[in-house]
Amino acid sequence: MTGRGKPAAGGGVWAGVAYVAIVFAVAFALGTVRTLLVAPRLGDTLAVTIEAPLILAVSWLASAWCVRVFQIPPAVAPRLTMGGVGFGLLMLLELGMSVLLFGRTPGDYLAAFLSRPGAIGLAAQLGFALVPLLQIKRAIPGRR
Repeated sequence: MTGRGKPAAGGGVWAGVAYVAIVFAVAFALGTVRTLLVAPRLGDTLAVTIEAPLILAVSWLASAWCVRVFQIPPAVAPRLTMGGVGFGLLMLLELGMSVLLFGRTPGDYLAAFLSRPGAIGLAAQLGFALVPLLQIKRAIPGRR
């Protein structure tokens, strides 16, 4: 931030970094519970279907916090920057985990999106990317 209380240049980038850090940490914990406890009992598709709205709710709260802390204005460009940076980093983090922790290839990682649980997860990730933009309407005074 600048000395006059205005957002510093690149605030959308740093907000996106903070946004993904918060949501990824929560998603990692929920994903562990989903993988170890829920999916074996209910199946992968239902487990991801249960997890996705929880992650989107966390995304909504984390985005609102980041917007406030980083003073991201209610304008399309900085909100898309925040969501786009968050989404890009999220995909890189997930690819890295897939390859380094689970021994999958990048092709395996991408192919997983073609499954029903993978498609649901990707839809939630795209929702995560759009949350900062969707919150603009709430941020403009006089808009309902």
